[in-house]
Amino acid sequence: MAKYKIILNPIAGRGGAVKDAPEIESLMSGYGLDFDIMFTEKRGQAIGMAKEAALAGYDVVVAAGGDGTANEVLNGLMEAKQDGAHDAALGVIPIGTGNDFAYGVNIPTGVEDACETLAEDHRHIIDVGRVVGGDFPEGRYFGNCIGVGFDAVGGFVAAKLKYMKGLLNYLVAVILTIFVYFKAPTLEIEYDGKKIVMPSLMCSIMNGTRLGGGFYMAPDAINDDGKFDLCIATNPSRLRILTLVPYFFKGTQASQKEIQIVRGSRINVTAVEGVLPAHVDGETLCEEGHRVEVELLPRQLEVVCKIPEETRKA
Repeated sequence: MAKYKIILNPIAGRGGAVKDAPEIESLMSGYGLDFDIMFTEKRGQAIGMAKEAALAGYDVVVAAGGDGTANEVLNGLMEAKQDGAHDAALGVIPIGTGNDFAYGVNIPTGVEDACETLAEDHRHIIDVGRVVGGDFPEGRYFGNCIGVGFDAVGGFVAAKLKYMKGLLNYLVAVILTIFVYFKAPTLEIEYDGKKIVMPSLMCSIMNGTRLGGGFYMAPDAINDDGKFDLCIATNPSRLRILTLVPYFFKGTQASQKEIQIVRGSRINVTAVEGVLPAHVDGETLCEEGHRVEVELLPRQLEVVCKIPEETRKA
């Protein structure tokens, strides 16, 4: 029988995640799963917990929390893999604010549906990204995205809005960000031997499709195809930023002249003029960096996810 280690971040979802622990334990027990649960006490702790669980032989390590918790557990599993541990799978119970990684790998929100997904134990192998730069000169793994520029600052602002959750949180943050981050740095964006140099308000490097709980930065991204999708914006006016927002909700922003989508597996972004604020899976990568180097590692990690509907019907 598979062994599950659940790592729960009690302050995820604006502090509401701790209330989900009894339901998680009840559901996992009801499915007859062999599990134990641990609670994090500080930022970054889930990395070591996940690594130890993988090295101890757990088959599935579950991040119960938001995108930050999922990122930490993913990093712990990748570190354990580098140290020769058996390949433990990543599970997620998405009870955070955005839950964009879970969305991208087809894990439903809600404790009940997420635990049912763990019990079904369907696996899918995904690509994993690795970024070097900013606060992580030694490197940091990620599953969903790197955001440079406007979307990073928007995330920083959203984190300070303590009484909002989900898409509303990020939408309000976007509006506020327009007033604090509107002058685009000049970026040199290198991707697979090609180069773009231009003022750019934003460069989102996507392995998944969505960030901010509902902004479809790369609607056609596939997390096992060996490529990132880059969503690059020029330097639109404040008013134009507002009029572009609905396109991101629908994932149709590539139809607008200020936006271009390119693809690559090795990405370097350098601030030629100005600085780079950046995030990795919603966590701060740097506030005033100058260069980030990103590479895609193909088919690195098993994720326990929902069985695709087409597979169920086959």
